[in-house]
Amino acid sequence: YLQLPADQTVLILHAKVAQKSYGNEKRFFCPPPCVYLSGPGWKLKQEDLGEAGFRVWGYMGLDSMGSSLMETQKLSFEEQPDSKGFSCAKALYISDADKRKHFRLVLKLFFSNGQEIGTFHSKLIKVISKPSQKKQSLKNTDLCISSGSKVSLFNRLRSQTVSTRYLSVEGGAFIASARQWAAFTLHLADERYTRSEFPLREGYIRYGSVVQLICTATGITLPPLIIRKVSKQYAMLDVDEPISQLHKCAFQFQGSDRMYLCLSTEKVIQFQASPCPKEANRELLNDGSCWTIIGTEMVEYTFSESLACAREPVSPVPLIAALQLTGGGDVAMLEVQGEHFHAHLKVWFGDVEAETMYRSPKSLVCVVPDVSAFGSDWRWLRYPITVPLLLIRDDGLIYSSSFTFTYTPEQSLLPGQPVPSDVPQDSDKLLDSIHQEFTRTNFHLFMQS
Repeated sequence: YLQLPADQTVLILHAKVAQKSYGNEKRFFCPPPCVYLSGPGWKLKQEDLGEAGFRVWGYMGLDSMGSSLMETQKLSFEEQPDSKGFSCAKALYISDADKRKHFRLVLKLFFSNGQEIGTFHSKLIKVISKPSQKKQSLKNTDLCISSGSKVSLFNRLRSQTVSTRYLSVEGGAFIASARQWAAFTLHLADERYTRSEFPLREGYIRYGSVVQLICTATGITLPPLIIRKVSKQYAMLDVDEPISQLHKCAFQFQGSDRMYLCLSTEKVIQFQASPCPKEANRELLNDGSCWTIIGTEMVEYTFSESLACAREPVSPVPLIAALQLTGGGDVAMLEVQGEHFHAHLKVWFGDVEAETMYRSPKSLVCVVPDVSAFGSDWRWLRYPITVPLLLIRDDGLIYSSSFTFTYTPEQSLLPGQPVPSDVPQDSDKLLDSIHQEFTRTNFHLFMQS
């Protein structure tokens, strides 16, 4: 498995906020929650089950809080050019009868032969009644958008749902897609620098700021843009209040003569705004250059059934968020922090199982295996050893993570003393000195994500 990880990944993309529907109206979540299936493990499963039984389908709805009548939407997956399976739930909404301030989406996946794959949850979504019209205060940052967070941009002509288009990336170019949306990292930029050395700043984003939009999937970026508030189709040049969820905004190309990011059917173009003779602080835009901004979330579940012997659902899929090391030398303990943990999980350092204790759904504690477990020549170790961190369920189901663990030998040579680049086979004296320099207690243990 470690040489050829046959992982299966379920990625859920969704908005951070959802607008409530009142009475009989149905305000569908915008952008619609999307699910992507990726990883070589799906293909292996296809060979295992045979073509007929392989198709993946699912249901997505709101976590029901005890009610079984919540509407769910059936999802069927289509294969994209990049081999990922894609589906989106276009008809989900939350009614005013649901009094919750937050909820999660629930995704249940199955193979078409009826075998359950598992249940997967989104991150928390905040319910709002309508976009905030009042000026946002940085004392209440709940709806503000911070630098470095992920956003989606969509354009809706004449408020018609069917005309909604999302800023997206396809074939290395920015497009306005009616079908798929992309998440962009929105960075606040420092205006004192040139474009080539674009440094990023922290903080909440205000109108009038210079920002950069970077596609999270492809890394493709737009030139620096000035974000403007839109009021009745005018770009307001003198507004500097914080941006809020579901606000209408426009993006002016920095240094340009009133040129704005605009869509024309599927193309993304530049539009030149008209100055207002009576009001110098306004510029008249067209429909295609007015965008709605909303924060987005992403949650990724990865598992591999390649060594599993059971046909139980893969959920709950544990997610590792952080590592905390205590002790060192002979007895080092590692606390694995995250969510969806249970007593049937063991922590593995590469191919070495660690003694694991279950503390809570958010914490596992394990004994760090001795470095000697990774090879008999650890005594002569001159370089750090990095191993992947995995969680493995009792039945052999593997949950990989983005975390690794590094064993680093302490170099106790004097400053300026040359370190031999290699160890000659016959140099007993040199081996002796290395043996004294690098003893078991001299191992520093470091973690990296």
